[in-house]
Amino acid sequence: MSDQQDFSDAERVETVRIKGLGGELNIAGNFYERVGGKETFRKLVAKFYEGVAEDDVLRPMYPEEDLGPAVERLQLFLEQYWGGPTTYQEQRGHPRLKMRHMPFKINPLARERWLLHMRAAVESIELPQLLEAELWGYLDRAATAMLNTFED
Repeated sequence: MSDQQDFSDAERVETVRIKGLGGELNIAGNFYERVGGKETFRKLVAKFYEGVAEDDVLRPMYPEEDLGPAVERLQLFLEQYWGGPTTYQEQRGHPRLKMRHMPFKINPLARERWLLHMRAAVESIELPQLLEAELWGYLDRAATAMLNTFED
């Protein structure tokens, strides 16, 4: 789409874009870059799975003995979601999160446990408050979206 939007008042509206001193767009970088990139997501996911490994509700949902593949999948997904490399989609296709989680009983207790371990992981990476709030908001909504039963 061009700078002149296709709507009736296009001639009265000026497109506003924030630019850096050198004329570049996106002066703040995307979320992935602002939080420290791959290393930050590596730490986040590693800490999260430390909790999952000992959790009697969540651990049985992982059919693999080794959580390594799950660690890699979550890290790649989060990196892509937040503006990093598209490796997840290149390797696995569209995320289809709801479909991929449907075989597992994800009830409010599982959501609560997932968020408990993710909260510890988020706190461990010590992001600035606004970035932490943005990340946490997404994680909380994602956990709710994965609910597929209210049975115990």
